[in-house]
Amino acid sequence: MKRSRRVKIVATLGPASSTYEMIRQLHETGADVFRLNMSHGSHADIAERHAIIRQVEKDLDSPIAILADLQGPKLRVGEFANGSEELEWGASFRLDLDTTPGTQERVCLPHPEIFAALEPGATLLINDGKLRLRVEECAEDHANCTVVAGGTISNRKGVNVPDVVLPLAALSEKDRKDLEFVAELGVDWLALSFVQRAADVEEARKLCGGRAAILSKIEKPAAVKAFDEILAVSDGIMVARGDLGVELPVQNVPPIQKRLVRKCRAAAKPVIVATQMLESMIESPMPTRAEVSDVATAIYEGTDAIMLSAESAAGKYPIEAVATMDNVAREVESDQTYIEVIEASRMAKRESVADGIVAAARQIAEATDIKAICCFTSSGVTASLVARERPWVPIIAMTSLRGTARRLSLTWGTQCVMTGELERFKQAVVNAARAARALGYAEEHDQIVVTAGVPFNTAGTTNILRVAPCDERLIYRTDPG
Repeated sequence: MKRSRRVKIVATLGPASSTYEMIRQLHETGADVFRLNMSHGSHADIAERHAIIRQVEKDLDSPIAILADLQGPKLRVGEFANGSEELEWGASFRLDLDTTPGTQERVCLPHPEIFAALEPGATLLINDGKLRLRVEECAEDHANCTVVAGGTISNRKGVNVPDVVLPLAALSEKDRKDLEFVAELGVDWLALSFVQRAADVEEARKLCGGRAAILSKIEKPAAVKAFDEILAVSDGIMVARGDLGVELPVQNVPPIQKRLVRKCRAAAKPVIVATQMLESMIESPMPTRAEVSDVATAIYEGTDAIMLSAESAAGKYPIEAVATMDNVAREVESDQTYIEVIEASRMAKRESVADGIVAAARQIAEATDIKAICCFTSSGVTASLVARERPWVPIIAMTSLRGTARRLSLTWGTQCVMTGELERFKQAVVNAARAARALGYAEEHDQIVVTAGVPFNTAGTTNILRVAPCDERLIYRTDPG
């Protein structure tokens, strides 16, 4: 499906968006990727939504990426005898392994691995940071704390430990079962929650066995510190600002977001900016001005994708939320300032033949009247390299692999077109010209740039750049072979 914008939109599915009619309308309105949140819904629910997306894809002949988001290890306090308690500033409060219902003085924290990692002076955040405790003394089975930000604490509230790298298993038992289920189901992207180190990603990749691309969610200070190593072993990144904003001072999040987006772009790996982008649209058909500015800022930074969470999963106005993102994206991308920002942030990285070819393709396209860059890709890497250049002409990714076309739905500016397996470069050029004309990017008298690798259907062999006419008669007359 042809889009009039370059940034991609990820929409989370849920109770408000689980029917064929709604999912189709979301895609037609602008959703390029659908996120399945494994924290909510049974395997039967997930399988049903997956099947509907694939039916919409077939009916509209439009590749759609499916992103399965694993829950990750959830740290929670136990239950209270009265259901909840009020903790006042300066009061003492104890966390321990005793499963007896909690009181105003203590509660169970059934995670011995936390106690093993804690040190005096460490901070514990409860209920998304609304309560803050400072550890005064700790051992392998308890932590005596002082309340430094009081409030209500109640049953099963979440706990964050921002100051230390926790010795937690990268994947919980639930995550392992969910991973195997969605990998067999056939999702395109697998998102890992609460990544702390590169080894977490490598463990998931081993379990996945190449059945899906791996996307790491950056939502802990430890992940920010180890970001370069995490990025190196990931296929993509999500800047998950919700938990990141809980565990770090909120003023730290915007510069981190900008830094991570730039690093992902330099590595030619897609990055999603996520969490609370249009939060008010859960209840309102109109976003706040601040939310619109937030979405626009992420687009100006050059992110590959922007994401809706509860807005599309459980909100009252999922279609309006997608339409709002689409409208903001098109407005920003038509702004001269956006063009200036993107051009100023281009980073020269010429380490391979493929790097040089895609850079030359962008330069030729911008220096002459080229209508599109058509890249033939097996793994999707060539298309990602072209997208890293952020050209101002359309990028048409040509592939014979449905999985590659789906995964590229997350990559900035790419329009994916399925093609048969090719053996001759001349036929590749013909197919590219036909695709450019069919999508309305070019007419017969126009020219396009074609990049490919010979031999065909082999990953990592991009070695040809051709300026080609869209008139097939001229192609057959002038192209050898």
